[in-house]
Amino acid sequence: MRLSTKGRYGVLAMVELALHYGQGPVSIKEISEKQKFSDSYMEQLFSTLKNSGLVRSLRGAHGGYVLARDPSDITVGDIIRALEGPIELAECINENDNYDCVKSLECLTKGLWEDMRDSINDVIDHRSLQDLLDK
Repeated sequence: MRLSTKGRYGVLAMVELALHYGQGPVSIKEISEKQKFSDSYMEQLFSTLKNSGLVRSLRGAHGGYVLARDPSDITVGDIIRALEGPIELAECINENDNYDCVKSLECLTKGLWEDMRDSINDVIDHRSLQDLLDK
């Protein structure tokens, strides 16, 4: 089980915006150069982050992206879910699907998968961008 580059790079890019919060927009080029990401990949990530309401874009000569909310109001979970979707460890515990497991009544591991999912969600939902900056 591994988080994809979308989630990891997205969190790093959002930390860059949080570092500059209140100082004006940051360009994709600045973030790409600092983090050594490709500009085109960053554009894809920021398009998704913008559609999710986590960032705003500002046009013009000194344009770029800014956080849509205070860094303390954006969790790692917000970012990861925007880019990756919900945390899913097994089909049988995905609350959004109509998956009907034939073994659900006798399954001895379903509780384990639910506990793991809940633990991951607890960590990423209680860690804000500001928390990352403060460490």
